[in-house]
Amino acid sequence: MTLHPEERTEPTGPALPYGTADAPRIAVRGEAHLEVDPEIARIAITVSARGKDRRSALDDLTRRNNAVLDLVKSYGQAVERIETGALSITPELTRHGRGERIRTYHGAVRLTAHLTDFTALGELTTRLADLDLTRVDGPWWELRPDSPTRRHARQQAVREAVQRAREYAEALGTTLDALVEIADIGAEGPQPLPPAPGMRMRSMAGYGAAAPDEAPPLDLEPERQHVYAQLNARFTMKPPKL
Repeated sequence: MTLHPEERTEPTGPALPYGTADAPRIAVRGEAHLEVDPEIARIAITVSARGKDRRSALDDLTRRNNAVLDLVKSYGQAVERIETGALSITPELTRHGRGERIRTYHGAVRLTAHLTDFTALGELTTRLADLDLTRVDGPWWELRPDSPTRRHARQQAVREAVQRAREYAEALGTTLDALVEIADIGAEGPQPLPPAPGMRMRSMAGYGAAAPDEAPPLDLEPERQHVYAQLNARFTMKPPKL
């Protein structure tokens, strides 16, 4: 039977690497799960101000923002970096009456601080929350993008794949011969992302003047981080005698 050009079909996916009798193949999955302490704690700080005119709201916002920056920077190397995310000055109109009459102005500055010394974290968050019109959210516990833990997880997944393939070969009374391929899960096609691990979040806000006596520091326990690694591996093995 002859197919017309428009009737010919093309393969829809990569051909599976089937083995032969002389070179049987084993396909396995290597997995690793490590549970480690976090390396960074991230907190979000929102400084607010309110005034009857734009200038007074901006002046109060600047003063409070500088107070937060001075406090955070006073912790030295315990704070890896602090970043300003957004600044807003918003007029609030009166609810009644005609015309666009401004009742008050609201100002806010949002900052993010990254800490590597967790012993200072509880004290800093408590002192920040004790400031006037200052809100603290967090902490979010994280690993660095280049954390060696991620490399260790990938290496462990490779070792697990080799061990699993070796056990299959031993069950057939033979041994592995050569490595054919190692690929990350999803490297050969789109795969749904795994759900992100849950993160604990606390919110603290100070809405009055700072108390004469400072509040005792919070005891914040770091949340353990879970690192996963998965891969597919294919090997050839020496022909077994079945």
